[in-house]
Amino acid sequence: MRSIVLAIDQSTQGTKAVLFDSDGNMLAKRTRPHDQLINDKGWVSHDAEQIMTNVLATARDVCKAAGVRQGEVRAVGISNQRETCLAWDRVTREPLAPAIVWQCGRATELCQGLVAAHPGVDGLVKEQSGLSLSPYFSAAKMAWLLQNVPEVIAAADRGTLCLGTIDSWLVFKLTQEHAFLTEPSNACRTQLLDLRTAEWSPKLLQVFGVPRGALATVCPSDSVFGHTTMGGLFETPVPICCVLGDSQAALAAQNCVNPGDLKATYGTGSSVMMQVGADPVVSTHGLVSSIAWQFGDKRSYVLEGNLNYTGAVISWLKDQMGLIDDPSEVEGIISQANLHDRAYFVPAFTGLGAPWWASDATGMLTGVTRTTGRAEMVKACAECIPYQIADVVGALQGDTGLVVRELRADGGVTANDYLMQLQADLADVTVVTSSLKELSAAGVGFVAGRTAGIYKGNAIYGKVGHGRNVPAMSADERSERLNGWHDALRRVMA
Repeated sequence: MRSIVLAIDQSTQGTKAVLFDSDGNMLAKRTRPHDQLINDKGWVSHDAEQIMTNVLATARDVCKAAGVRQGEVRAVGISNQRETCLAWDRVTREPLAPAIVWQCGRATELCQGLVAAHPGVDGLVKEQSGLSLSPYFSAAKMAWLLQNVPEVIAAADRGTLCLGTIDSWLVFKLTQEHAFLTEPSNACRTQLLDLRTAEWSPKLLQVFGVPRGALATVCPSDSVFGHTTMGGLFETPVPICCVLGDSQAALAAQNCVNPGDLKATYGTGSSVMMQVGADPVVSTHGLVSSIAWQFGDKRSYVLEGNLNYTGAVISWLKDQMGLIDDPSEVEGIISQANLHDRAYFVPAFTGLGAPWWASDATGMLTGVTRTTGRAEMVKACAECIPYQIADVVGALQGDTGLVVRELRADGGVTANDYLMQLQADLADVTVVTSSLKELSAAGVGFVAGRTAGIYKGNAIYGKVGHGRNVPAMSADERSERLNGWHDALRRVMA
């Protein structure tokens, strides 16, 4: 009988279920999208029940595709979109409002109000959590729910309120124990965790008005979080043996375990993350300190830059602008563009994240001339992805003093060789792309399999092939291009 690990990757756009065998080979994968709920104010939400339904459906679909027999799945791992949070009732086990997506800026005024009412609060938040005060993180979103949704307020008064990120929701709903748990890679992104102790910070809870009793218990990332039948799919409950935020899961999958190891995940947004070791590093370049994971009693820390819109720009070109019919067309359209056109697009749809942190910025297409047509606009919009990441790589080098030689890249955008070469040229690093696109799933699959005794080392990483893009752009051209990009950023933030 086979020993199989089921990895669930619950991301911003959809849910993947991936199966890995005991040798680290991927057996099958299945994906289902969920709705992006955007209202006339630009608020972004998800239906938490739809997400839960898709988790069960993809698990069923992938097991059917691989011909999995009862008893073969021995461990489950979960990776999830971070900062997205929701409220639900501990007794009814139902959501009290749609989940607020990490991209959503509805708590901007709340953060501004905190700064106005409590001078120095932004410094306190940064010192305790490692994160700059921002509506991007979960704490302000939770505070908004507590102030604006009657059902949430009533549940808080009853003492039945659960506030959590997507990992906590899935563990709660999937496990027979209805375990209300989280782990450090997700908890640190709420902006409510003390970065150094990995415990909920009383000071931060007070700042945001979040009751401690409404939050999950924090446990190591490689814990057994409970047992699940996946909605009756398994006759015998299977342990959930790992939970990680999707970016940290990709870091694990990329085998970034030594200080200075660097990866970028090109998803809806992007996380550019550097492993820094057993102690946190305080950023002076607009980055954030986070926890990579805690395995047993050992924690690892990272420096990270988060970008709100990278792959989502490609979706916007298709769904809102109608400039492309499919993301796979982008590279071909760019090949038709005037390569000397210097239009720049800054994707500040809901403000700018790291390293700029301008929550009130709006998007802009600038540098448009008579040579700028459809192909040039697609090119400018796509190129904003490597421009943004190059800025974060520069900030990481400035904070750590480390010279970065290699960037390990994963995610859908890595299939675009033009953009990966431009990334190598702009950041002046070798970009190593993984042939396995399901890196977040691979990360939790590896850790869950190790926890269950299926793997000793990172067996999945050993099965993955890699492509390489080496810098080829002259220093003068790199400087000219980056100067144009930074001029566009200044216009947006003016």
